[in-house]
Parts: sequence; structure tokens; C-alpha cells
Amino acid sequence: MAILLPKKTAHRKVRKGKNNGIATRCNTVAFGEFGIMSLDNERINSRQIEAARQSITRYIKRGGKIWIRIFPHTPVTKKPLDVKMGSGKGEPQYFVAKVKAGTVMFEIADVTEEQAREALRLAGHKLPVRTKIVKKGEI
Repeated sequence: MAILLPKKTAHRKVRKGKNNGIATRCNTVAFGEFGIMSLDNERINSRQIEAARQSITRYIKRGGKIWIRIFPHTPVTKKPLDVKMGSGKGEPQYFVAKVKAGTVMFEIADVTEEQAREALRLAGHKLPVRTKIVKKGEI
């Protein structure tokens, strides 16, 4: 299982920040014929992205082509259990992609519409956001 991780980060620890509003980029189907779009603002971790990718690949039986349009750049820190308050910020534990409403997260091509819809529906169940399946030129 190859978990998505950045090769290098500018800063080892970052602040949470805000994730409001709707997406102004990555909001159309650009590469494939069908895509899965987020309807919520959420942080999606690398394991969830990998689980969704695997479910698509398994359903289409390695046919067709898949594009992953999101990447987990942001580190999330966590302090160990039974540690008192204070003494700084915890160590990075995993990486997340900040996804806004309207972001196309996965795209698929070279498969039938039924196959694409079912594969993307299965992938949507692996993600912590409400999703919608979109077609190229629909948005």
C-alpha cells in the first residue's frame, strides 16, 4: 500500500487554517470523461484517498484510466497520549488534502458510463465528504 506523502515540505508543522467557500480551481472535469465532486469542505487524509483509488481500480479491473486530482500536502500533528498541556506542538502524524465544495477529486476515462458511475459511487463511500458524480462539460 503506497500512501501518498510529499517528498519535501516547506515547513514541518503548519497551522490548521480555514477551509471555507467553494472551489475556484479543480472544479471541472479536465482529463477524464467522468469525475467525482465534493459537496462539502473537509480534510481528506492520504489513507482515504488511497482507499478510494483502490476501490475504483478494483471495480474497473485495471481497465480505463484514473486521475487523482487532490494531493495531501498539509501535515497534521498530534501529541502522544498521557502528555500534559504545554511543552509545544506535537509531531506530524499524517498528511491531508484540504478539499473545498466543488472540487473534482477523481476522474475516470475509457470505461462505459455505467462502469464509471458505479466505480465512482464506491469511491465516494470511502471519502468523508458528500459527493456527486459529474460528466465532462456538465459544469
